[in-house]
Amino acid sequence: MSTRQHPPSVDTLARSLASSGLPHTICVDIARAAIAADDVSGAAARAEAFRRTLLTPVVNATGVLLHTNLGRAPVGHHQEPQPVNVEFDLATGERGSRQRAVGQLFARLCGAESAMIVNNNAAAVLLVVGALASGRSVAVSRGESVEIGGSFRVPEVMEQSGARLRDVGTTNRTRLADYRRAVADGDVALVLKVHPSNYRVKGFVEDTSVAELATLGVPVVADIGSGLIDAGCPWLSGPPPAWLADEPAAVQTLAAGADLVTFSADKLFGGPQAGVIAGRSDLVAACQRHPLARALRPGGLTLAALQHTALAYLHRRVVDEVPFWRMVATPLADLQRRAAAIAERVPAARPVSLEALPGAGSAPGSTMPSFGLELAGDHLQALRAHDPPVVARGRDGSTLVDLRTVEPADDDHVAAALLAALAAAPGGARNGQVAS
Repeated sequence: MSTRQHPPSVDTLARSLASSGLPHTICVDIARAAIAADDVSGAAARAEAFRRTLLTPVVNATGVLLHTNLGRAPVGHHQEPQPVNVEFDLATGERGSRQRAVGQLFARLCGAESAMIVNNNAAAVLLVVGALASGRSVAVSRGESVEIGGSFRVPEVMEQSGARLRDVGTTNRTRLADYRRAVADGDVALVLKVHPSNYRVKGFVEDTSVAELATLGVPVVADIGSGLIDAGCPWLSGPPPAWLADEPAAVQTLAAGADLVTFSADKLFGGPQAGVIAGRSDLVAACQRHPLARALRPGGLTLAALQHTALAYLHRRVVDEVPFWRMVATPLADLQRRAAAIAERVPAARPVSLEALPGAGSAPGSTMPSFGLELAGDHLQALRAHDPPVVARGRDGSTLVDLRTVEPADDDHVAAALLAALAAAPGGARNGQVAS
């Protein structure tokens, strides 16, 4: 007799799904859908499928350190459920500035007069252009009028800000003389130099430096994008990594003559999602006064996490406290040792040399040496089905697990996920060996 003729009550079926950990109201919705589809036996699977659509911690074994789909820079921050002086001045007992606490730290880090925080770098660019150039023109090189991830297009940001885009030069070559002609009529409010992120033009090219742009007599705003604070990476014990060679940094860009820099905090800086505006105090103040500033402001949790990360830089504890830079600084020998230890537990997993990526549009085309494991066959879905999910990558019909992006504490999860994936493969597996 079909379940359509004698289905269980919705409440009974919903209560049977309690072990999923989902709220009862969600279980009721799932139960109703299962009964309507004559799929009572599949209700538990439906509940599990719904649970896996929620945000959950995963093990990033892709080798992409700043994986945009996995939240970019991993951030660990704990805050007690207590009031925080987000907008309260403890000295005067009156309302204070949301921007003061963390802004002053970023100003110190960047060598700037002032700094403020918004909710991401797209917001930073939008606010700067809206506050400083609404109703006027902004000069941008044609080669920097780009689209980056999430359909973020420079021309569309200009349109939304109320400013007019003034194309300068050509796609592959833009000279200082091109900018001079653009600003000659007095309508250009500022020059915007855009870090092209994951886009590069090679060959017959010419660029105009920030130092040259600073001679034009109008404010120069440099969107450096990825958020490298200092090209010298003084928080590392050795020289800067080679893959950072062409990456613009806040300290050097401001020192070269930029009036403002904007950048993401959740990329090379290694903090939570936020956008930073740093530079001349009068320009930052104009941004703070603009009506958009309230709509784009960050919350207290973001500010607290940013403060924690900024203080790690100032204390020179970056490698210890900022997970992104800890991944960068991990010696290759440590990764090789960990791979060998996992392979002892999972003999079907072969230790291999790999190439990790910075990710999130940072240092496009650059890689860093890494090490991990390779399994024959495509086990990506099975690894994602593990608890916790392990997100790996595939190559030429094999599954690759890159340990540079895996916390050492998660190695046990990786081994368990590999064993489970092999056991679930056609033919099964024993002791980590795929049955022949």
